[in-house]
Amino acid sequence: MTESILEAAVVANHELFLRTNDRLTATLAEQGLTQATAHALWVIDPAEAPPTMKELADRLHCNAPNLSFVMNQLTSRGLVERSADPADRRSRLVALTDDGRRVRSVVIEAALALSPFARLDTDDLLHLVSLLGKALELAAAPA
Repeated sequence: MTESILEAAVVANHELFLRTNDRLTATLAEQGLTQATAHALWVIDPAEAPPTMKELADRLHCNAPNLSFVMNQLTSRGLVERSADPADRRSRLVALTDDGRRVRSVVIEAALALSPFARLDTDDLLHLVSLLGKALELAAAPA
């Protein structure tokens, strides 16, 4: 692979990310969210057990102080609740409230509808998911 092809892929990925975020601006404003608070809501899956703050920091690729700032915003809005982890009282669990689940759904539905990927057909999406999954697997492997 030539460097220019790799650069084209990275630039396209970045541009798609920026365009999707730009298209979500109105929805986020309507919900009173920032990009950071929306991303935090997204990674709290209500179908899973509430994650710890450490797990959330890992999912969001951020440090504890940044996550605390975001969680304080979401807590003050009544979108998440923090509680002590019964398995480790030093850890805090984060759970979505009913309003948090509702806002999360609104953001995800808007992101899916407004994403440039929404115009791809099923075969293209399957191919894209396969390629992105492969890239993510390689990113997780030790260098």
